[in-house]
Amino acid sequence: MNTLLLTADTTATTSEWAFGSGNIYNDILIVALIVVMIALLASALVVNKAMKSIINLTMPQLAAEQQVKKVKKINWQAIVSKLLSLRPIEEEKDLEIEHEYDGIKELDNPVPAWFNALFYSTITFGVVYLLVYHVFGWGPNQDQEYQREMALAEKAKQEFLAQSANLIDESTIEIDATGTLAASGKAIYMSNCAVCHGNAGEGGIGPNLTDEYWLHGGDIKDVFTVVKYGVPEKGMVPWEQTLTPGQIAEVSNYIITLAGTNPPNPKDPQGEKVAPKTNNETTDASAEQVAAENEV
Repeated sequence: MNTLLLTADTTATTSEWAFGSGNIYNDILIVALIVVMIALLASALVVNKAMKSIINLTMPQLAAEQQVKKVKKINWQAIVSKLLSLRPIEEEKDLEIEHEYDGIKELDNPVPAWFNALFYSTITFGVVYLLVYHVFGWGPNQDQEYQREMALAEKAKQEFLAQSANLIDESTIEIDATGTLAASGKAIYMSNCAVCHGNAGEGGIGPNLTDEYWLHGGDIKDVFTVVKYGVPEKGMVPWEQTLTPGQIAEVSNYIITLAGTNPPNPKDPQGEKVAPKTNNETTDASAEQVAAENEV
């Protein structure tokens, strides 16, 4: 029978799936589906009727249980009074202490349970805190927390300074009057620049950096520009792809400090004579500018 139905299903077209189409297998299948639907409908009606009967039988029981719940309603007022150790007003005469002051009598009320619970919890907390932080050392004490916070602050400070340093370019670079940048730039110079300009800036493949003669300007901005973009026609590579702006600012400040150091075996002067600004001159110029602004 299954084989026949399968054959009918695979051979029949959409137009043949109508009752009375001449295909007996289609007609039998349609009749069977109708019978199944009627059976399901009848079953649903029977189940619905049975459920109504069950509900009608259990409703009185549910109503009785609701009534019991109403009878057993929780007396929240009594619970609160017990928690706060409150006594009815009519029992005050039993709580009076045998003394009075100016007609004022004192009641011997017990300490409320909530206050006792709070008091003992503070003692428990104190003992646990002492054991955790000062006996077993499981948690950091105040000094350790201070050191940790200071380390985090220092890390954030260095990150901020590094980010600020990398915002420098050839238009904003200035000589660092404190000498901090120059001190940091010495290591960069020795690693990247000494091979061409000499360990002391005396010159070699590249020009002498200690005299007063410069090929591309001796101002800090000029030095920064040359280091950053290089001089490809002279064989100097641009360092902007290798060094960060902050590092270029450091090595530029160090190069400025080489002026007038007179190292041994200096290379002959090249370029034009330029007197670069020293740290003192820059500081004086800044002071004069501030004074002029204040007068305005």
